[in-house]
Amino acid sequence: MSDLNDPRVLFAAERTLLAWSRTGLTLMGFGFLIERFGLFLHLLGQQPTGVARGFSFWVGLVFIALGVVATFFANLQFRRVVRTLKPEEIPPGYFVNMGVAANIVLIALGLALIAYLLHGFY
Repeated sequence: MSDLNDPRVLFAAERTLLAWSRTGLTLMGFGFLIERFGLFLHLLGQQPTGVARGFSFWVGLVFIALGVVATFFANLQFRRVVRTLKPEEIPPGYFVNMGVAANIVLIALGLALIAYLLHGFY
């Protein structure tokens, strides 16, 4: 529990949440890039077998899943920190869960991307 009675504690926690959101989004984007680059090389005929295509697919999927997991745990950590704050540390009328809501959408989109790629692979 914080004894600072300062709203900057909430804002620092929110900045940390948003930094992890960017990290998760970057991992998802990098994973998608890896997966599509493998497909691109396959279409150009640069890969002699389908094994390399499968490798880039699974590596890309792991990066996307890692981004989803990082975003999920960032949400959990933020909620734990917010529960320890006193009412005077939260500005009146401030919507504390805006970053959490954005992360939930990001998690849902990441899971939808994984489902889309898995559906297209099989």
